[in-house]
Formats: sequence, structure tokens, C-alpha cells
Amino acid sequence: MEAFRFDAHTREHSILNALWLGRACRQTFGQTSEQTRASLAAWGLTDFEPLDRGDTQGYIAGDSNMLILAFRGTESLADWMTDFNIRLLPGPAGKVHVGFKVALLQVWAQIWDYLQANRRGRSLWVTGHSLGGALATMAVAKLRLEHDEPVNGLYTYGGPRIGDRDFQRAFDADFERQTYRYVNNSDIVSRIPLRTMAYSHVGLSKYFDRTGQLRDDLSW
Repeated sequence: MEAFRFDAHTREHSILNALWLGRACRQTFGQTSEQTRASLAAWGLTDFEPLDRGDTQGYIAGDSNMLILAFRGTESLADWMTDFNIRLLPGPAGKVHVGFKVALLQVWAQIWDYLQANRRGRSLWVTGHSLGGALATMAVAKLRLEHDEPVNGLYTYGGPRIGDRDFQRAFDADFERQTYRYVNNSDIVSRIPLRTMAYSHVGLSKYFDRTGQLRDDLSW
């Protein structure tokens, strides 16, 4: 097994961290919480708190230097219905997707209580794939814009838009340079909800084109 290698204290983009956070997202799929615990312990992440309430799943895991907060992506029809429940309601510093807001609130008290009791100065990394990317972004918005909690980085993979332009401006003013939004070519999830529905993406894009080349800018 490849040894877990992670730059726990950077606030810059890291391809190495992106790789391991992508693998952390994969650990949210197709396993029991005990299987996930064992997989992460093999990386040296022996602190483990499963998140599982309603249709929202994920975990917090860490070692002596860092914590990862990871959210599961879309697996069930109920999750997709959450994706398409597209009404905008007041959220942190703007309006946000009601389905994503409700899904995060199912586990938010557990997340916040765990961090307050167990963070102990460790760096915090937040990640998610698809629906999990939306929940990860919403979690960082609450951590930063409501609680002024330090977060080292947000890495999402195939995540949808979650808020309106006011939300996007407030989020990016605070955390754009530490938010990396990976998109794989023509992945439809990253294109919803539509801009015409008043939604905007946050953060910096990292785009894999159809040849697999990673690009920072879609304008080409």
C-alpha cells in the first residue's frame, strides 16, 4: 500500500493533497463505517467520527497534525432529488440551495461539536464528490462565514453550484484562494443548477479536458 503523504500545513494548491483528498472521497462509497475506519487507520488517520443521518453520510478522520472532513457523493435517488430541489433560501452571506442546506444541517451539530472538542489546533481539510462537494462547500461557508473557524483547504470533485451571486462574492472574498474545484470534462453535475437559475460557482477551477490534461482556465 502506498504510504499516506500529505502537506498538512500548506494553504496553497497541492496536487499531492488533491490526490489524497480524492482518495478520501472514495472512502465514503460502498463501505461500512468500520471498513472506512480500518482503511483510514492504514493511512495513519486513527481518529475517526462517522457521519450518517438521513441521506447525508461522510466522516471526520485525522492524525496528530490534521483532520479531514469528507462527504459522500450521490448514490441514491433521494440524493438526486436533493440535487434538484433548487429553491434558494437565506444562507451564509447570500442565498443557497435549500436541499444542500437541509442535507448539511442533518449532521452539522455533530460536526461542530466534534471540532470544538477535538480539533486541538490541527489543520482542517474539507472535501467531497458530486453532492458531497456541495455539502463540503456549504460546510466551509458555515465554518468560515458564521464561525470564523480556520480551514486550510476545500477540494471538491464534480461538485454542483450551491448559491447565488451574493453567496459567491462573500465566499470568494474570504476563501477563493483555498478552494479548488475539480471538474472532469463534460460532467453534468458540475453544470447544475444552471446560471440562468441565479446560481454561481465558487473558488478556483481545475479542469480535466477530454484528453485528461489538467487546466486552470476554461476560457481556452
